[in-house]
Amino acid sequence: MLVTVTGGTGFVGSHTVAELVRAGHRVRLLVRDADAVEAATRPLEVPPGALDVVVGDVTDERSVAAAVRGADAVLHAASVYSFDRRRRAEMLRTNAHGTEVVLGAALRAGAGRVVHVSSTAALFGPGVRVIDERSPVGTSREPYATTKAASEAIARRHQDEGAPVVVSYPPALLGPHDPKLGDQTQRLRNTVRGIMPMWPAGGLQIGDVRDTAALHVALLSPDAGPDARPGTAGPNAPGSNPSGSNLGRHFGPGHYLTTREYVDAVREATGRSLPAVFLPAAVMTPVGRFVDLVQPAWPWHLPAEHEAIATVGAAVRVDPAASTLDLKPRPFADTVTDTVRWLADTGAVTERQAGRR
Repeated sequence: MLVTVTGGTGFVGSHTVAELVRAGHRVRLLVRDADAVEAATRPLEVPPGALDVVVGDVTDERSVAAAVRGADAVLHAASVYSFDRRRRAEMLRTNAHGTEVVLGAALRAGAGRVVHVSSTAALFGPGVRVIDERSPVGTSREPYATTKAASEAIARRHQDEGAPVVVSYPPALLGPHDPKLGDQTQRLRNTVRGIMPMWPAGGLQIGDVRDTAALHVALLSPDAGPDARPGTAGPNAPGSNPSGSNLGRHFGPGHYLTTREYVDAVREATGRSLPAVFLPAAVMTPVGRFVDLVQPAWPWHLPAEHEAIATVGAAVRVDPAASTLDLKPRPFADTVTDTVRWLADTGAVTERQAGRR
């Protein structure tokens, strides 16, 4: 099967590409920089020459059309994931408009299945505490969540029209081999480096990128069951899932952790005390707003954005009955240990910070 992947040089995309190749699929990438392909996929042992590369952008209709031509399936993983308000315009352009272009082109090209990589943040909104497949599109006003909600609405419109569009909702993700050292990996790195002494009380849904990659391969598989795609099984049909997975919406395996549990897991992985205080999110909100105000004039990234604080403070959980296609998350302790080990191996943290002696 030929699978076209957008965002294949990113964290989720590169791990999914590696799993697709291992599963025997042919993979075509749409990338802005061809030189980034080897750097993203070589550490994951993707054989040289195993990938077909099309250079272009998800907002460019011509290059997208070339990338999806003849594809049996399409995975749209291209997205800007950041709580940095300076990137709002970039997020709107890539996350929302890019989704419109890619999904439309894939369906016009006759792809038998299109997987849109959404986010749990796409379902966030005031008062929302638990989410599942039936949750409405979110109404958050924060930049990242807003743009992911916009892309979610596009995917659901196609689903409502009966198109073979499936949606995945990765949680916050960690794991080794993050090509661009994304937001969550940087947060763990800062924690290990001891520069995250203050945390908002609350929690977050978090998982391992390798588990979400496994979910994507399962969703793209030609023999995926009826619960993996919309419009093929009613709520009472044989094999349907009463939780609503027949809606064609599935969550990446993960765990709900309080911020204290998260830091404790890092302490356990490194064997270090890592002093930290946990304050009510309402107390830290002014800090976040101040950071958002000064960040445009400050040359270095400040890891205390208002959206990050608000997200943790909202403590949104994924319903345990929500569909993950019955894929079980690996222990979070293993994820943290593997990520910290990789950070040390690549020099992103020192051996001492990683807890190695």
